[in-house]
Amino acid sequence: MRNCTVATSAILYVLWFMHPALAQEPPTLRLTLDDAVARAMATSHRLAEARARERVAVAGVGAREAADRPTVAATAGYVRTNHVVEYAVPTLIGPARVLYPDVPNNYKSRLELTWPIYTSGQADALERSARAEADAVAAEVSATQADLRLEVTRAYWAVVTAKAAVGVLEQGVARTQAHVAEVTARSRAGLVPPNELASATAQEMRARMLAIEARTLRDVAVAELARLIGAASDQPIEPADDLGPTSATFAGPVDVAPLLAAARADRQERRALQYRIAAAGEQRTAAAAGRLPMVFVSSGLEWSRPNPRIFPRTDQWDHTWDAGIGVTWSLWDGGRTSAAMAQAAGLVDVVTQRLEEFDSVLAVEVRQRSLEIESGIAAVAAASSGVEASAEARRVVEERYRAGVIAQIEVLDAEFALVQAELDRTRAAAAVRLAEARLARAIGR
Repeated sequence: MRNCTVATSAILYVLWFMHPALAQEPPTLRLTLDDAVARAMATSHRLAEARARERVAVAGVGAREAADRPTVAATAGYVRTNHVVEYAVPTLIGPARVLYPDVPNNYKSRLELTWPIYTSGQADALERSARAEADAVAAEVSATQADLRLEVTRAYWAVVTAKAAVGVLEQGVARTQAHVAEVTARSRAGLVPPNELASATAQEMRARMLAIEARTLRDVAVAELARLIGAASDQPIEPADDLGPTSATFAGPVDVAPLLAAARADRQERRALQYRIAAAGEQRTAAAAGRLPMVFVSSGLEWSRPNPRIFPRTDQWDHTWDAGIGVTWSLWDGGRTSAAMAQAAGLVDVVTQRLEEFDSVLAVEVRQRSLEIESGIAAVAAASSGVEASAEARRVVEERYRAGVIAQIEVLDAEFALVQAELDRTRAAAAVRLAEARLARAIGR
């Protein structure tokens, strides 16, 4: 009896975790578009990588700033030498004086300060180059945020569109089922031939197939949005926004000229290229400074046993200090400076050409996105008119069918035309939303 109880418990345990009806599903997450974007910004690994690169660039600025500051170093060492014959000189009274004793154990410690007080502008140029690079990376972080915002917006409206399509197709399935039930009753009463029942059933199966495909697309879109916002792939998501009227931001004809000017001023990718041109120019300045003299100040405090600067040598600790100024001037470096200058100049030309290419593409992109807005708004209006016309056509056809004037297949065709018109309106509205997001991205908003 006990074994039976244990087996029953095990079976219930397995059913609890394996049966879909018994498994506990995560609660539905209701999100607005702004909520989805905020979650993506907080959890995106791509954005975290861009921010890490920004921290690296800022640290590089700190390293360049410290290059023209004084440095202090402490050294210490021990050297064991072989025994030597002591050198001594006789004195008139007393023992001979040892001038060079035999000291095999040599200890040395030194505290040294070095300060490049003049680098012909090289340190300053490198610092400005590092700052420009840091600004470029910061602009790239903003561009990454804009890309992520667009990607989340696209995924969000894809979910909204898919859910709306599922709703339209499920309504179509319900209406088709009602038609099939009515045709079945008429067929049993002998009022319609069997082929009309077969046609109605085939239309119902087609509607079911379209609804199944729409549900699959909805689940795929939800999984993609969940990935972007850092949720589990099986997390149910319910968008709080719908495909209502389009925003007034880009309503009506779009004036491209001010949008293009705004894009050139606000696009972070363009700003990053400008910063990199400045950084490459500063690198060329720094390379050219290699041909000029540099001045260094150095000083040190040495504590040794024996101290080689003190004569005669004695096997005891003693200290000395020194201070001086030095100049280095590379008179010939085998072409290294010229090569570095040519490399920096080439980098300036590379990034300049990239900026010119970006500007040419940007003009086309802004124009394309504005045309998408205009055509999308027109498509929504046309699709809405199409829905009204299809609904009126279905009403007329259904009345004629009930009057016995036309065959039932015409009713099903009108029903399918209405479903298709509603889907077209849904897709047109979603296309406008996506076109708005793409135009906002194109102009750097």
